[in-house]
Amino acid sequence: MSGHHLIDEDTTFIVQGITGREAVNLTRENLDYGSNIIGGVTPGRRGRDVHGVPVFDSVAQLVDEVGQVPDGSVVTVPPTFTRDAVFEAIEAGVKLIVIVTERIPRQDVAQMVELATLRGARIIGPNCLGIIRPGVAKMGGIGGPAADTRKAYEPGSIGVMSRSGGMTTEISSTLSAAGLGVSTAISIGGDAIIGSTYAELMPLFEADEQTEGIVIYTEPGGRMEAQLATWLSENEGAKRPVGAERADRLPIVAFMAGRFMDEMPGMSFGHAGTIVEGKADTAAEKIKRLESAGIMVAEEISEIPDLMREKLGSVATA
Repeated sequence: MSGHHLIDEDTTFIVQGITGREAVNLTRENLDYGSNIIGGVTPGRRGRDVHGVPVFDSVAQLVDEVGQVPDGSVVTVPPTFTRDAVFEAIEAGVKLIVIVTERIPRQDVAQMVELATLRGARIIGPNCLGIIRPGVAKMGGIGGPAADTRKAYEPGSIGVMSRSGGMTTEISSTLSAAGLGVSTAISIGGDAIIGSTYAELMPLFEADEQTEGIVIYTEPGGRMEAQLATWLSENEGAKRPVGAERADRLPIVAFMAGRFMDEMPGMSFGHAGTIVEGKADTAAEKIKRLESAGIMVAEEISEIPDLMREKLGSVATA
C-alpha cells in the first residue's frame, strides 16, 4: 500500500530465529512465493545461510553488513526471547513486525506493543500467520507452501482480516473461487492482546487503491468487533483519497462462526480472545451490533461472495 501498503513488491524483510526448524520451512515458502528476504538472525549462527539467505548474530549486525534497514521482520523465536527480539528489531528501525510465536507472556506482548507505538512501528500478531498480497509477496506462514498459496489466494479486490489463520485462507479461497480475489489478507492473531486490531488496520485498507471491500472473520466474545463498529461510526466521514473512483466507505461483510455458543454461555471458543464476557458478547448481540454499523453478516462461508457482490453493487449504483 506503498506508503499505505503493509506489503508490496518492494517490501524487504528479515526472519528472526531463522535457523529454527519451522522458520527454515517458512523461509523457503516465503522465498518460493517471491518474497524479498534479505537476511536472518540467530545469535551465534553468523556466517551460515538458510536457503541462500545469510544469517547474522543480531539485527544491528545484519543492518550494518547488508547496508539497509529492512521494512519488516518475521519473528519466530521461542516465547521467552520474543520480547528481546522484537525490541531489537524496532530499535534498529524496522517498521513492520509479524510475530508468529505463540504463548508469549501477556506482559511481554503489552511492552512490545507499547514500544512499537512509541517508535511508529506496527506489530501484526502474535500467534498469527502473517500477511499476504496475492501474486506479489507474503510475510509469514499464511497459505502454506507456495503452490497451495497460489491456489487459495488469487489477486483481486477484497481485503481479508481474521483472528484465525486457517479462516483467513478459507475465506480467501472462497473469494478467489468466486472470481472476486484478494487484495491483501492479514491473519491478525487469536491472542487476548495483539498488536493490530481490525479498527487499527481499516485505514490501511481504505487507503489502498486495490481494495473495494473487506471481509472479516468474527467469533463470539472479545471486544474487537465492537471497536470496529465504534470506529466506523466515528469515521463516517473518513473520505477516500482524492480521485478514488469509489464510495467513501469500504463495504464490510463479516463471517460469524460459532452461533451454537449462544446456547452455552460462558464456554470458551478456540482462541483466548473469544471468551464470552456477558450478554454484549453473545453471537446474536454481536450480529445486531455489526449490522447496525452497516456490516453484513454471513452465517456460511459460501454466502460471502454473494453478500459482497450485493454490497459492491449497491455502492456502484449509489
